[in-house]
Amino acid sequence: MVKKIKFAENLRNLRRSMDMTQKQLAGVLEVDQRTVSAWERGVCEPSFALLAKICEFFGETFDEILT
Repeated sequence: MVKKIKFAENLRNLRRSMDMTQKQLAGVLEVDQRTVSAWERGVCEPSFALLAKICEFFGETFDEILT
């Protein structure tokens, strides 16, 4: 069975669970707020290095954040 990638939804939920704005998360990750917005809308996905930083920040594994 192939797992559906739900990164956009998971990122949005994690960010909201910490009561953070997109701008605040962008500051932590050192990216533009528009980049976080694009990730959450599923327009694009972060690089592997940024994905690792996101996982570390939220205390999630790659598998947890991607599925």
